[in-house]
Amino acid sequence: MLKIYGRRTSFNVQKVMWLVNELKVPHQRIDIGGKFGGLDKPEFLALNPNGKIPVIDDSGVIVWESNAIVRYIADKHGKGTWSPADPGQRAQADQWMDWYLNHLNPGFMGIFLDYFKVPEPKRDQALIGRHIKAAMDAYALVERCLEKQPNMLGEQITVADIPIAASLYRLYTIGIPVPKMPNIEAWYERLKKRPAYAEHVMVDYAELRGY
Repeated sequence: MLKIYGRRTSFNVQKVMWLVNELKVPHQRIDIGGKFGGLDKPEFLALNPNGKIPVIDDSGVIVWESNAIVRYIADKHGKGTWSPADPGQRAQADQWMDWYLNHLNPGFMGIFLDYFKVPEPKRDQALIGRHIKAAMDAYALVERCLEKQPNMLGEQITVADIPIAASLYRLYTIGIPVPKMPNIEAWYERLKKRPAYAEHVMVDYAELRGY
């Protein structure tokens, strides 16, 4: 059985959990990281020398880095659906996943780390403002992409959607001002109707707040 190492409040773990539940892959999730600790234990470092979650063990195939895990699971269990069969479409899916890491994630995670995890009196408002601008500039590109299609690559939801779509729950609940983005808002409403998304992405993360 596929083993997934990571706590359910981890954003990167949520990407993996969403997909395995969409694909109905038998799995076991093992709590580690955050309040559970264990990332510095030798047995975990033997799986991922970086000491980060998520990590999967698929009958001896060890994969870390959430986007790599998502691609692996989609290739194995969702070829032709979540993982595009056409090489051109697959390359476009990869480009959006890489784009997320390089362009959207820095601002998105900056908001989480410097706004949500820092007590209000200690927040650097100028720094937070820069994070918000960077994130919203990136979301503006997503908004334009969704003008003519329901998902990042078109009609079919794919791995291209997972990192960006998974970020929307925190975007709309973290407490920052969010500009009107009707295409993203409609996309988010559709995502919330997917049982796997609702259960594994829309997870209360209040325990991570900085006080």
